[in-house]
Amino acid sequence: MSTRFAEQVAVITGATSGIGKAVALRLAAEGAAVVLGARGKDAGDQVAEEIRAAGGRALFVPTDVTVEADVARLTETAVSEFGRLDVAFNNAGAVRAFGPVAEIDEAGWRADLELNLTAVFYGLRHQVPAMVATGGGAILNNASNLGVVGMGSVAPYVAAKHGVVGLTKAVALESADQGVRVNALVSGAVDTPAFRDSMGATPEGEAAIAALHPLGRIAAPDEIASFCAYLLSREASFVTGAALAIDGGFTAR
Repeated sequence: MSTRFAEQVAVITGATSGIGKAVALRLAAEGAAVVLGARGKDAGDQVAEEIRAAGGRALFVPTDVTVEADVARLTETAVSEFGRLDVAFNNAGAVRAFGPVAEIDEAGWRADLELNLTAVFYGLRHQVPAMVATGGGAILNNASNLGVVGMGSVAPYVAAKHGVVGLTKAVALESADQGVRVNALVSGAVDTPAFRDSMGATPEGEAAIAALHPLGRIAAPDEIASFCAYLLSREASFVTGAALAIDGGFTAR
């Protein structure tokens, strides 16, 4: 395994399972000190211990990404414990409201925007200054494939994820001359616990979702983590303001 993140410090939200956990394990294995943020303390402590047991550096900070004070504390902890912040993956998100737009109430609308868009704003608001203070860094925001295409029955989520792409581009332009790169991840369906608990809960459901991807399958978390690690590394030093797809061809239709 390479050491391309040696001496770097990373913050990852939604890090207790699925894509977030896979990225945390990958960055830690490549030398990063990883600060994990999520709501589930037991699961967060378990991931951090798994990283430390493998010889990596990690700690968990209980974080509700819809609460700005929590997000600020996550960034501040990375800096206070490890001296800097170089890399951030704003990954926490989920669909909160389902159904035709006429049947979605204000609470459902706000819940999707708060978790999937406002939380990313909170992250950027605190991560960018922390990175600028020590010479720059790289941020990746998980916009999902529904950040660039539409889908019925999840309109608030689609709106929020499209907002993540726009927010990413705006902050990338603001931060380019300060050494901070900002990109959006456009991911297709991934074999995660959340996927298994929702649309992929049955073989028929998984097959239907897989069929939406021209490659005919869903991704493994490690496939996404590999792409994220590249985008967050210095190897991608000329990439910023982009919405980059790893979606099995979903958005190519």
